[in-house]
Amino acid sequence: MPMPGRSAQRGWLGLIALLIALVIVAVLAQTVLRSYGLLGDGERAATSGRAEPAAARPVEDHAARGAPPVTAPMEPARALERDLRRDAQDLDRRIDDQTK
Repeated sequence: MPMPGRSAQRGWLGLIALLIALVIVAVLAQTVLRSYGLLGDGERAATSGRAEPAAARPVEDHAARGAPPVTAPMEPARALERDLRRDAQDLDRRIDDQTK
């Protein structure tokens, strides 16, 4: 009975390589999702050693921390918009001064 050669085993090696690559991608995706806050609290999960979904946290925890500041992310955008409008007005004024 002839033993299978290397060519018969290439399929298994490829399958194992794909599974290892899939595990690596899954771990990286989980890390990225945690860092973006889409998979739970990344800092809390990293410090406690176990993952705990945000919905599983007690309500008191949310109330103790207070409501997240809704306007905080908008402030830099508003400041940028003000700066752009001011710069555009300055540019318009300079163009008008040059065309007179």
